[in-house]
Amino acid sequence: MSLHVVVGAGPVGSATALLLAERGDDVRLLTRSGSGPEHPRIARIKVDATDAAALTAQCAGATAIHHCAGLEYARWATGFPPLIHAAISAAEASGALLLTVGNLYGYGEFDGPVDESHPLRPNSAKGRVRADLWNEALTAHREGRIRTAEVRGSDYLGAGANSTFTAVVLPAVTAGKTALFPGDPDAPHSWTAIEDVARTLLAVADDESSWGRAWHVPTATPLPVRALADLTATLTGASPARVRGMPSAVLWAAGLFNGDAREIRELRYQFDRPFVVDSTAATKQFGIEPMPTRAALQATLEARKPTRN
Repeated sequence: MSLHVVVGAGPVGSATALLLAERGDDVRLLTRSGSGPEHPRIARIKVDATDAAALTAQCAGATAIHHCAGLEYARWATGFPPLIHAAISAAEASGALLLTVGNLYGYGEFDGPVDESHPLRPNSAKGRVRADLWNEALTAHREGRIRTAEVRGSDYLGAGANSTFTAVVLPAVTAGKTALFPGDPDAPHSWTAIEDVARTLLAVADDESSWGRAWHVPTATPLPVRALADLTATLTGASPARVRGMPSAVLWAAGLFNGDAREIRELRYQFDRPFVVDSTAATKQFGIEPMPTRAALQATLEARKPTRN
């Protein structure tokens, strides 16, 4: 039994905290509001994670810091640097391992399945933010100031998943309406299960030989958006899915009035061509087999059902 700190109670943070608690570890779950799942081993604590001194105090005696905090796209440039800088300071002061949850944005455009050896060549503002922060943490690791690793996934499926698919396509399909997708709905695309992100974080935390590098979360065989929409219709009993590509001009015009649409513009390259993650290294290292996409989508849908009082 050991103590783990989890920063952020979003879908990944909550799943990670529960997995740790269920295997017998004590967890300090840190958020601004003190929210998160209830469990006897989870202490939900109100903390400003950008405050290095406050974060360091909470990390005293911890084995690892699982940094799972998420931000709205519009806040990435200003919000993530103080969060990660405070986490690096806390890891250095406490001696806890720092594990960050990243994504594939830092690679920029790539051809074929991308693995962890691909250089970071971001072509978006959000990609540059994540690449720069990972490089800072990795430099601190190589200098011996901290110990760190990063876990990266593609677009999420699972309880609480928030992606272009879950925001745009899934609601339209379940309502029997035509979905306008900002990209090619027939391009192969990887979908990472939230549960698998949490499982990979725990595996990396337990394996000292895996530190000092990035790992891709074991991810199922890619599935085009149209096929995922068809599966959504099947699982929900909705009418057959109708998905059309959204013209660039429409997305650009939508961005004049909608902040989310504006932020998606620079990421459209991820949906106009195959976007496939190679996660064989993590599967081989940790023995984690990815959750089937059908099961991950089912978890997504179950979590979106209205609760009854």
